[in-house]
Amino acid sequence: MSKPLKPMTRDEVAQHNKAGDLWIIIDSIVYDLSKFGKLHPGGIGVLLDKDVAGKDSTTVFYGLHRQEVLQKQQYQRLRIGQIEGEEPKIRLKGPSDLSKVPYAEPAWLTPDFVSPYFNDSHRTLQKTGPEGVVVSEHGASQALAELSRSVCGVCSLLCCITLTSDMRKFITKVVAPDAQACEENGKRPSKSVLDQMAANGMNRMRMGPGKHLHGRDLMGVPGEKFDYFHELIVNQEFALCGGRGYVDGCQGHMVIGLPPIMNYCEEPMKTQVMDEVLDGHKLIVLAITEAFAGSDVQGLRCTATKKEDGSGWIINGTKKWITGGTNADYFTVGARTGKHLSVFLVPRSEGVNTKQIKTSYGTTAGTSYVTFDDVEVPNSALIGKENDGLHVILANFNHERWMIACQTIAYCRKAVEECLLWGSQRFVSGKPLLAQPVIRAKLANMIARTEAAQALLEAITYQMCNMDYKKQSAALAGPIGFLKMNASKTLAEVSDEAVAIFGGRGLTKTGMGRFVEQIHRTRKFDAILGGTEEVLGDLGVRQA
Repeated sequence: MSKPLKPMTRDEVAQHNKAGDLWIIIDSIVYDLSKFGKLHPGGIGVLLDKDVAGKDSTTVFYGLHRQEVLQKQQYQRLRIGQIEGEEPKIRLKGPSDLSKVPYAEPAWLTPDFVSPYFNDSHRTLQKTGPEGVVVSEHGASQALAELSRSVCGVCSLLCCITLTSDMRKFITKVVAPDAQACEENGKRPSKSVLDQMAANGMNRMRMGPGKHLHGRDLMGVPGEKFDYFHELIVNQEFALCGGRGYVDGCQGHMVIGLPPIMNYCEEPMKTQVMDEVLDGHKLIVLAITEAFAGSDVQGLRCTATKKEDGSGWIINGTKKWITGGTNADYFTVGARTGKHLSVFLVPRSEGVNTKQIKTSYGTTAGTSYVTFDDVEVPNSALIGKENDGLHVILANFNHERWMIACQTIAYCRKAVEECLLWGSQRFVSGKPLLAQPVIRAKLANMIARTEAAQALLEAITYQMCNMDYKKQSAALAGPIGFLKMNASKTLAEVSDEAVAIFGGRGLTKTGMGRFVEQIHRTRKFDAILGGTEEVLGDLGVRQA
């Protein structure tokens, strides 16, 4: 616990207003910048400004910096006092807190609105439960036991780890710090985070409702009651980690690579692979796209040829832009079998090689080029029926596109929140940005587009909750195509407006506009991955 700050007066602070003897006030707290001045990234001249040195610099500070800057330990050490009779008015949002910024949360999470779709179990998943649990290898699940070893590294009998039963808190405290670090250094998501996602059931929840959830407690929700609205929450909360490439690299490839195994694979391989992947032991990716064939899956050139003795298949060809491929243990591969397509499960083995592809959202996603050179797989590796691969591939697209739309709309909402915050704290000509009608007009457009996109998402999700997998494939391909197309077009417009509101800061990877910059820089991924806007719009019209 930090010791109480010394009471001070504003007159006392005002006496320390020069180089080597420099104090300032931020939100009633007094900071001694006497030694820090020479280290200030913006130079000491900024700190010696007449509105800063020895003054209450709250407005100036928040016009340049994010609140979390003050939470860093090196700045906490600079705190030397507090103005008598005053208390801080600004506080950092807690890890489980809902944002109080208008439209920063979907309407169903706000107290003044009701929803026909969400109930108490959905609120339970979003925010509930105890933070810590003690895990013993004697009676603990294998996943939890292995997680305890990975976190502690030394204990063999009893380990204490943090497994929060609160989706918002888990994302904020565990996932987000790793996301920010990986976005910066380009490394793959940390093994400890992936282990915790497996242990708390998040991997399984991201695969939608089904038997793989039955008999499990999913952050307070019985697996049998889990529906697509629960999964919607998981996807939108996960997007709050603030790392677009990280989200794809952090098992985004599992969400699109594992469903063909779950829905079309034969036993015992189905259960074996599902358990390995969902319990965090192996990574799986979807390998469909090629240099010569993207949305046109019928143009695939990768081939699978039957062995002469009929004991298996030999796969040859290449795949490109495969998310997570650099780290994958399994590849769900679409290949040509004569005039038709088939799908195979290919483990990383001799003849399978991956090469990293650098993209605008960095290398943490593990995007890769994959080559298959005379790769042998047994007959049991066939997913679904021979020559029925097109059906398997197209059926898989619905869930992928819906998942992308969930996260795309969450990015829209994050941009709205950032702009409302910035508009209230950035002063121009003595007035906040929100005082300008042109800024309010931009925000009005951003909010209206985001709310409409969320409403369409919830309407489609309700249909998914009332259709089985086969019915969804037949009836929802077009509507989900429109959903994703609308979501990515909305994000394009919202992110453009957000950059205009932030100005130069909206183009800067650090500081005030870092989330807006990332959303704008990576928005085209949502417009292309899983099917381009043009292809999906055409699909919707053709199905109609």
